[in-house]
Amino acid sequence: MKKFFMFLAVAGLMAVSANFAAAQDNAPANEPAATEEVAAPANDLFGGGEEVPLHQALKTKFIEGGAGFMSLILLCLILGLALAIERILFLSFSKTNTKKLIGKIEDALKNGGVEAAKDVCRNTRGPVARIFYDGLNHYDQGIDVVEKNVVSAGSVEMSRMENGLTWISLFIALAPSLGFLGTVIGMVQAFDAIERAGDISPNIVAGGMKVALITTVAGLIVGMILQVFYNYILSRIDALSSDMEQSSIDLVDALVKNAK
Repeated sequence: MKKFFMFLAVAGLMAVSANFAAAQDNAPANEPAATEEVAAPANDLFGGGEEVPLHQALKTKFIEGGAGFMSLILLCLILGLALAIERILFLSFSKTNTKKLIGKIEDALKNGGVEAAKDVCRNTRGPVARIFYDGLNHYDQGIDVVEKNVVSAGSVEMSRMENGLTWISLFIALAPSLGFLGTVIGMVQAFDAIERAGDISPNIVAGGMKVALITTVAGLIVGMILQVFYNYILSRIDALSSDMEQSSIDLVDALVKNAK
């Protein structure tokens, strides 16, 4: 439930940002010169043409590419970014100072026994603390049982950290595919226009091809953006996984010392 609300919050924040950008597009033209300086003019996105603001150029290319396919590509970007940001926040909250936690558990085992160590784990957030608690909960059954439960709990925590990655990878593949599909449909429409005109006019061919290729460019850009976030999330998961494995070994060593 917490992850669901986090996802809604991220999606809502992105929707508010989009509405704010749309409001800027509808702002009156007679604003102060200082405001115009903040929105620095940029050349047309694909070179040439008169200088226009960047957001206005993006809006123009969005309309030229066709509202149908461009809206689907934009939806892939919004949903993919929302899932990626939710995973990044989840992994950030999952980070634990394992060395400090191991020290607290060792002190608790010496002074208060296993129950005190379990209290330390209950009062610490993160997957490492949950793995430690599951292992300590089976301490009375022997070190071998503790080690097996630690491994099983680690697999469960890995599944929790990788939750949602399949959807991000789907949007990474779907956005360029939608772009290519829009390009193919645009080329078909361009050839239909040539057939109706009865002449291969450069204006008809160039205009149709430009509109068709805009969707491909948009899809590739969205796919590259989401791929960067996806690889960053995988690197964070790998770091947390290595940390969990090392800390699990330290926990078993601490329990062996306590048993002796």
